[in-house]
Amino acid sequence: MSAKQNQMRNTARLDRRDLLQIGCSSFLGMSLPGLLKATEGKRNGKSVILVFQTGGGSQLDTFDPKPDAPDNVRGEFSTIQTKIPGVLFSEHLPKLASRTDKIAVVRSLRHSDNRHLSGTHNTLTGEPQVFRGDANEDKELSRLDRPCYGGGLRLFNPTLNGMPCQVTVPRPLIEGSLTWPGQHAGFLGPKFDPWQVSSNPNDKNFKVHGVQLLEGMTTSRLSNRFDMLETMNAQQRSLDQFAKGIQFTSQQQEAYSMLTSPNIAQAFDIEAEDSGVRDRYGRNEYGQTILLARRLVEYGVPYVQCNMGIVQSWDTHSDNFPRLKTKLLPGIDGGVSALIDDLVDRNMLEDVLVVVVGEFGRTPTINKNPGRDHWAWGYSGLFIGGGVRGGQVIGKSDRQAGHPETKPYHPNDIGATIYRTLGIPLESEMRDQLARPIRLNNGEVMQALYS
Repeated sequence: MSAKQNQMRNTARLDRRDLLQIGCSSFLGMSLPGLLKATEGKRNGKSVILVFQTGGGSQLDTFDPKPDAPDNVRGEFSTIQTKIPGVLFSEHLPKLASRTDKIAVVRSLRHSDNRHLSGTHNTLTGEPQVFRGDANEDKELSRLDRPCYGGGLRLFNPTLNGMPCQVTVPRPLIEGSLTWPGQHAGFLGPKFDPWQVSSNPNDKNFKVHGVQLLEGMTTSRLSNRFDMLETMNAQQRSLDQFAKGIQFTSQQQEAYSMLTSPNIAQAFDIEAEDSGVRDRYGRNEYGQTILLARRLVEYGVPYVQCNMGIVQSWDTHSDNFPRLKTKLLPGIDGGVSALIDDLVDRNMLEDVLVVVVGEFGRTPTINKNPGRDHWAWGYSGLFIGGGVRGGQVIGKSDRQAGHPETKPYHPNDIGATIYRTLGIPLESEMRDQLARPIRLNNGEVMQALYS
């Protein structure tokens, strides 16, 4: 190899094989071919941010407290008055309570799947998972699954601005050998997979590190091998230098263009935010993840999934109350309330739907640990912006917040509402791996949100 070639390699820090392998794809990959569908027509619809309480948050200790219930139902927390007369929240959600004039609280969510993996699939795709067996291994991520919302969006209503249709932050939902379903494009194939960021936006060195390129190869690993570039701008310059003299296919050229897009670099540059803004969101993983989501939609990403913790962060079978009090509720309270304020201040509230929900709720009665167990038969969620009328409570639960007493809403209906917001007709047809036609969504739009 010539001295000039050595210099180019040292400057780029990425060899020819690494760059061209960007064209490969799998889940947990950046899925660059999957971000490069030829776009036709003009994308319409609004943006969506899903704040996902992974593991399932307690409705009783958040948005549907029952202060008059027995001690083993009511729990340890007191309640506070919200801006909606007569409507109470947990005492540990004071900021959200003061912003309920912008929030629709839904207290009648319900389904019948008490399993984390398949329940998550339903929440992240808007459709139940096809039954393949009762073991967790039967329910983990599969190309037989329904597509995530970003996959459906990219198929029917892709972006035209060089940005991905979906970004998931700050980490994939994985525990041990199990990968939770609903996180990729399922039977649509790898080309429709979302971007997956795998690093904490609250880390002082958060940049491009952790954005995953392809199966088994992350920028973190590239960093170990090649002393990966420290900033997104440096990566852009290096790729630009290295790209000279390489013949790209049209798809690789588009991939290269997306990687070097200044909008992508700017969207992920959370350090560009004023320190006061970052403080308002909370200097923690939850708050900074939600702030990053706001930046992403502002720069043109139509769907952002914010995973609030690892797969069982909200799975409070034990120590429910200290776990909620010290980390989980403050993170949601600070992050989502700051997001509401920012969307209002930036005149974005009507254009961005924010959904705060888990895959299910928690049992009305407290177990001996003390904690609350899985409960899919009645739980709560928040819906904000995107045309939703704030200052209302939709649905009513029974005296123990265990079952809806009014019309129940299913995760399919959440999915229908998300797809409607993204501008996609629910009757749109996809083709599965056997080329069979399948309707995109079988739920009903939650019209009560807009009345």
